[in-house]
Amino acid sequence: MSDAAGKIPDAFLKVRPEWLALHEDEPVLEPDLPIVDPHHHLMDMPGHNYMLPEFLTDIATGHRLVASLFVECRVFYRPYGPDERRSLGETEFVNGVAAMSASGLYGPARACAGIIGNVDLRFGDRAGAALEAHVAAAGGRFRGIRNVAAWHKDGLRATSANPPPGLLLDPEFRKGFAALAPLGLTFDAWLLHTQLGDLIDLARAFPDTTIICDHIGGPATFGPYAGRRDDVFADWSKSMRALARCPNVQVKLGGMGMHVLGFDFPTRTRPPNSQQLAEAWRPYVELCLDAFGVRRAMFESNFPVDKGTCSWRVLWNAFKRLTAGASADEKRALFFDNACRIYGLDLAAQGASV
Repeated sequence: MSDAAGKIPDAFLKVRPEWLALHEDEPVLEPDLPIVDPHHHLMDMPGHNYMLPEFLTDIATGHRLVASLFVECRVFYRPYGPDERRSLGETEFVNGVAAMSASGLYGPARACAGIIGNVDLRFGDRAGAALEAHVAAAGGRFRGIRNVAAWHKDGLRATSANPPPGLLLDPEFRKGFAALAPLGLTFDAWLLHTQLGDLIDLARAFPDTTIICDHIGGPATFGPYAGRRDDVFADWSKSMRALARCPNVQVKLGGMGMHVLGFDFPTRTRPPNSQQLAEAWRPYVELCLDAFGVRRAMFESNFPVDKGTCSWRVLWNAFKRLTAGASADEKRALFFDNACRIYGLDLAAQGASV
């Protein structure tokens, strides 16, 4: 979305079903390709309601979704108890949704087969016990956590969270971070491209912890960066190549439908088709694949946040267009195998039909 310099947009684009419906239907590309969506949310907050029924409605529009991973969005927290245990409410809620899906009563896809929750690692020495409580509450589905770090001195809003500056460098945060690897848990990082140096420092300090860089590393092209796409791309690509030299870091290919990347699709009279999206997103995806390789990258929906730009069917068609020249094995890695391996998903145990 085009922004005037200095304008700070809301954290989320508004989802407009009537606008999305203006797009002429396009056929599902490669309908038999199995997909694990490693990044979607369930939320119930003012102006943003997206629960299991809405997710099921989206996936029913096409593409062979086998399973998904829920990623924290700071909802359904307990309103009681010690601060470090309140986020357990989200994990307990999502595990209930996952159990509903695993019953098979809602279709063959296994929604929330993996859970990426939230324990504020700034609890330091108390974080380990809190992480263990999430593992115990999730019935084998708890795969890791995310602490949102996206912060900018100009107050750019890339998220509904309100993280402090320098989160990834905070000594107490790192005390908590040290508890992840012994529990076999991963860390999802959501930040802006101006902070990638902090993530590189973290990855080097904890080489045995699997880190996933969300949303292609957040190349911010809004606010003071509006109209500076080439400059941002140059800075971002240099940092992403440096990050890729940390073998414990993976990257999620998605989040490009958010306002962060500064594309104007949501301001157009009609929603984009998959070819238009693939053309706009290609430089970012190709840079990530060149830097990380096809075994350390995975496509993500980031729904419902990216639904402010396009529908489920159009989004995954765009991703498939971006991999049109890849081999069958490479496509399976990017859409399915990598998510299972990186997050340690045991889909057979949840009755998924692979």
